[in-house]
Amino acid sequence: MLMNTTPNPRPNSCPAPFAIRHPQSAMLLASLFAMALVVSCGKTPASAPPEKSTSKKLTIAVIPKGATHNFWKSIHAGALMAASELGNVEIVWKSGLKEDDRDSEIKVVEDMVTRKVNGIVLAPLDDTALRPAVEDAVRNGIPVAIIDSDLKTDKYISFIATDNYVGGVKAGDLLAKLLNDKGKVVMLRFGEGSASTMKREQGFLDAIAKHPGVEVVSANQYGGATTETAYKASENLLAPYRKSDGSLALDGIFCCNESTTFGMLRALQDAQWAGKVTFVGFDSSAMLIKAMENKELHGVILQDPVKMGYLGVKKIVAHLKGEPVEKRIDTGATVATFENMNQPEIRKLLEPDLKTWLKE
Repeated sequence: MLMNTTPNPRPNSCPAPFAIRHPQSAMLLASLFAMALVVSCGKTPASAPPEKSTSKKLTIAVIPKGATHNFWKSIHAGALMAASELGNVEIVWKSGLKEDDRDSEIKVVEDMVTRKVNGIVLAPLDDTALRPAVEDAVRNGIPVAIIDSDLKTDKYISFIATDNYVGGVKAGDLLAKLLNDKGKVVMLRFGEGSASTMKREQGFLDAIAKHPGVEVVSANQYGGATTETAYKASENLLAPYRKSDGSLALDGIFCCNESTTFGMLRALQDAQWAGKVTFVGFDSSAMLIKAMENKELHGVILQDPVKMGYLGVKKIVAHLKGEPVEKRIDTGATVATFENMNQPEIRKLLEPDLKTWLKE
């Protein structure tokens, strides 16, 4: 058998140059040949500028339960802090009309879905009512991070909040300790359907139950969403315990959030009872700090709302980049009293940096 000894050309190789007799023609053809090489071999000329990589601007909606309380302003500051660090994020901050208006908050979520934002950070007013709106957002390709208060669904990417039950337990243990494990106490609730405050209330009651000398004489009154409704509810709650001499037949009080704590404080001040009954609340504001300094408020359980807003935005962006995100993140619950309120780590939670981030 005869063998073909001609070597096979290399696959995908470019043709070799050929001889040209006339120099000018050679120069012209050499230039054309070089261009042909670029096309046939798929090479980019060295002079071609590299393609610029641009990062897409992301729009993240942050939807709090309300906008007036210091707690929500702190969440806003945290969200803006995260956006500033990330550099390519725009925050859309919008709440419902009132902190007990479920339909209004649902409408805000629906509007953000229509707007096609890249992600949503939501503090749901109700653990059930907001579920359909959140699940609809997810069906439309918009990831949702839940902050502050839980939601009865698993469709969110992460739940970032205080362990509210633990916060309630800490409040109950603190009040019992301040009362030396004896006395009559009342609790002012916030509102039905609010998962965060309901867990605090249950944690408080479970903690008090371990102190048999402390009796809960009222735990079924609700303060509502504003300081005004909380003030009226506090007056109504305290009225049956007014003694004939004008004093108060109570030893301790617990309120489960900023608005109920402030409403109760005002009611106690107006009745001249402030400082005469042991009072433990939740969250912080300038007026509550002043009350602690005056020993009218004997302790508060502090959350870290700045961290909630910050991590809410950070985790949404991480998810959009395909990075793994923790399903639940505990942002902590800290006990503040007159004795420790000036420690740097406590003061930072009592008075978070808002002016840097919010134009007020």
